[in-house]
Amino acid sequence: MRCYEDLSVGEERLSPPATLTEKQITDFASLYDPQWFHADPEAAQNSFFNGIIASGIHTLALWRQLDHKINNDIDFVCGIGWDEVRWPVPVRPGDSLRAKSRILEKYSSRSRDDRGHVKFEYSVINQRNEIVLSMTSHNLVYRKGHGHPEKLHVPRSK
Repeated sequence: MRCYEDLSVGEERLSPPATLTEKQITDFASLYDPQWFHADPEAAQNSFFNGIIASGIHTLALWRQLDHKINNDIDFVCGIGWDEVRWPVPVRPGDSLRAKSRILEKYSSRSRDDRGHVKFEYSVINQRNEIVLSMTSHNLVYRKGHGHPEKLHVPRSK
Protein backbone atom coordinates (compact mmCIF):
# COMPACT_ATOMS: atom_id res chain seq x y z
CA MET A 1 0.00 0.00 0.00
CA ARG A 2 1.20 3.48 -0.85
CA CYS A 3 1.21 5.84 2.09
CA TYR A 4 1.11 9.63 2.37
CA GLU A 5 4.90 9.84 1.95
CA ASP A 6 4.74 7.84 -1.31
CA LEU A 7 2.37 10.27 -3.05
CA SER A 8 3.61 13.19 -5.14
CA VAL A 9 1.90 16.43 -6.09
CA GLY A 10 1.25 16.32 -9.83
CA GLU A 11 0.93 12.53 -10.00
CA GLU A 12 -1.69 11.53 -12.59
CA ARG A 13 -3.51 8.27 -13.26
CA LEU A 14 -6.03 7.15 -15.89
CA SER A 15 -8.42 4.21 -15.57
CA PRO A 16 -9.39 1.66 -18.18
CA PRO A 17 -12.72 2.44 -19.89
CA ALA A 18 -16.19 1.32 -18.85
CA THR A 19 -19.12 1.52 -21.26
CA LEU A 20 -22.65 2.24 -20.04
CA THR A 21 -25.68 0.61 -21.62
CA GLU A 22 -29.19 2.03 -21.72
CA LYS A 23 -30.34 -0.77 -19.42
CA GLN A 24 -27.67 0.08 -16.82
CA ILE A 25 -28.75 3.73 -16.95
CA THR A 26 -32.48 3.01 -16.59
CA ASP A 27 -31.96 0.31 -13.93
CA PHE A 28 -29.85 2.66 -11.79
CA ALA A 29 -32.34 5.49 -12.29
CA SER A 30 -35.28 3.29 -11.36
CA LEU A 31 -33.65 2.52 -8.03
CA TYR A 32 -31.89 5.77 -7.11
CA ASP A 33 -32.88 8.74 -9.29
CA PRO A 34 -36.19 8.13 -11.08
CA GLN A 35 -36.27 11.38 -13.03
CA TRP A 36 -38.11 10.61 -16.27
CA PHE A 37 -35.19 11.63 -18.50
CA HIS A 38 -33.02 9.01 -16.70
CA ALA A 39 -35.60 6.23 -16.37
CA ASP A 40 -37.94 6.44 -19.40
CA PRO A 41 -36.17 6.26 -22.81
CA GLU A 42 -39.35 7.06 -24.74
CA ALA A 43 -40.28 10.14 -22.72
CA ALA A 44 -36.64 11.27 -22.64
CA GLN A 45 -36.79 11.79 -26.42
CA ASN A 46 -38.89 14.89 -25.67
CA SER A 47 -36.57 16.22 -22.97
CA PHE A 48 -34.06 19.02 -23.09
CA PHE A 49 -31.45 16.25 -23.59
CA ASN A 50 -33.17 14.68 -26.64
CA GLY A 51 -32.76 11.19 -25.20
CA ILE A 52 -31.95 9.19 -22.12
CA ILE A 53 -28.99 10.31 -20.00
CA ALA A 54 -27.35 8.84 -16.93
CA SER A 55 -28.05 10.36 -13.56
CA GLY A 56 -25.23 12.43 -12.13
CA ILE A 57 -25.34 10.14 -9.10
CA HIS A 58 -24.82 7.18 -11.46
CA THR A 59 -21.81 8.93 -12.97
CA LEU A 60 -20.40 9.46 -9.47
CA ALA A 61 -20.95 5.79 -8.61
CA LEU A 62 -19.15 4.74 -11.79
CA TRP A 63 -16.32 7.18 -10.98
CA ARG A 64 -16.00 5.47 -7.59
CA GLN A 65 -15.58 2.07 -9.28
CA LEU A 66 -13.07 3.38 -11.82
CA ASP A 67 -11.09 5.25 -9.17
CA HIS A 68 -10.69 2.01 -7.24
CA LYS A 69 -8.99 0.55 -10.31
CA ILE A 70 -6.36 3.29 -10.36
CA ASN A 71 -5.97 4.34 -6.72
CA ASN A 72 -6.77 1.17 -4.81
CA ASP A 73 -3.11 0.92 -3.80
CA ILE A 74 -3.33 4.05 -1.63
CA ASP A 75 -3.79 3.50 2.11
CA PHE A 76 -6.75 5.86 2.53
CA VAL A 77 -8.21 6.57 5.95
CA CYS A 78 -11.28 8.04 4.27
CA GLY A 79 -12.59 10.81 2.04
CA ILE A 80 -13.70 13.92 3.90
CA GLY A 81 -15.30 16.07 1.21
CA TRP A 82 -15.83 17.07 -2.39
CA ASP A 83 -15.72 20.56 -3.83
CA GLU A 84 -16.98 21.97 -7.12
CA VAL A 85 -18.78 18.83 -8.34
CA ARG A 86 -19.86 19.47 -11.94
CA TRP A 87 -21.49 17.50 -14.78
CA PRO A 88 -20.73 19.65 -17.85
CA VAL A 89 -21.71 17.04 -20.49
CA PRO A 90 -24.43 14.39 -20.13
CA VAL A 91 -23.58 10.69 -20.19
CA ARG A 92 -25.50 8.72 -22.80
CA PRO A 93 -25.96 5.02 -23.55
CA GLY A 94 -22.87 3.67 -25.27
CA ASP A 95 -20.50 6.23 -23.77
CA SER A 96 -17.15 4.78 -22.77
CA LEU A 97 -15.90 6.49 -19.63
CA ARG A 98 -12.50 6.73 -17.96
CA ALA A 99 -11.57 8.27 -14.61
CA LYS A 100 -8.57 10.56 -14.26
CA SER A 101 -6.94 11.61 -11.02
CA ARG A 102 -4.27 14.17 -10.28
CA ILE A 103 -2.83 15.05 -6.89
CA LEU A 104 -3.11 18.81 -6.40
CA GLU A 105 -1.64 19.23 -2.92
CA LYS A 106 -0.80 17.43 0.28
CA TYR A 107 0.00 18.46 3.84
CA SER A 108 0.34 16.85 7.24
CA SER A 109 -2.67 16.59 9.50
CA ARG A 110 -2.70 19.29 12.17
CA SER A 111 -4.44 17.04 14.70
CA ARG A 112 -3.17 13.50 14.06
CA ASP A 113 0.40 12.46 13.26
CA ASP A 114 -0.68 9.14 11.71
CA ARG A 115 -2.14 10.73 8.56
CA GLY A 116 -1.90 13.46 5.98
CA HIS A 117 -4.39 15.38 3.85
CA VAL A 118 -4.28 14.81 0.07
CA LYS A 119 -6.34 16.89 -2.34
CA PHE A 120 -7.16 15.24 -5.67
CA GLU A 121 -8.56 16.67 -8.89
CA TYR A 122 -10.86 14.08 -10.47
CA SER A 123 -12.56 13.94 -13.80
CA VAL A 124 -14.46 11.40 -15.83
CA ILE A 125 -14.06 11.67 -19.58
CA ASN A 126 -15.97 10.05 -22.42
CA GLN A 127 -14.67 8.54 -25.66
CA ARG A 128 -14.55 12.04 -27.23
CA ASN A 129 -12.34 13.28 -24.35
CA GLU A 130 -15.19 15.46 -23.09
CA ILE A 131 -15.35 15.93 -19.34
CA VAL A 132 -18.63 14.47 -18.03
CA LEU A 133 -17.77 14.86 -14.32
CA SER A 134 -15.24 17.01 -12.51
CA MET A 135 -14.55 17.69 -8.84
CA THR A 136 -11.88 18.07 -6.20
CA SER A 137 -11.73 15.54 -3.39
CA HIS A 138 -10.22 15.87 0.07
CA ASN A 139 -8.84 12.65 1.53
CA LEU A 140 -6.96 11.46 4.57
CA VAL A 141 -4.12 9.02 3.86
CA TYR A 142 -2.19 7.02 6.45
CA ARG A 143 1.48 7.75 7.02
CA LYS A 144 4.02 4.92 6.85
CA GLY A 145 3.79 2.60 9.82
CA HIS A 146 0.28 3.72 10.79
CA GLY A 147 -2.06 2.25 8.20
CA HIS A 148 -3.52 -1.11 7.49
CA PRO A 149 -0.96 -3.91 6.99
CA GLU A 150 -3.39 -5.39 4.46
CA LYS A 151 -6.79 -4.46 3.14
CA LEU A 152 -9.49 -5.20 5.65
CA HIS A 153 -12.48 -7.21 4.52
CA VAL A 154 -15.22 -6.76 7.07
CA PRO A 155 -17.91 -9.44 6.74
CA ARG A 156 -21.47 -8.21 6.57
CA SER A 157 -23.62 -9.05 9.55
CA LYS A 158 -26.50 -11.40 8.87
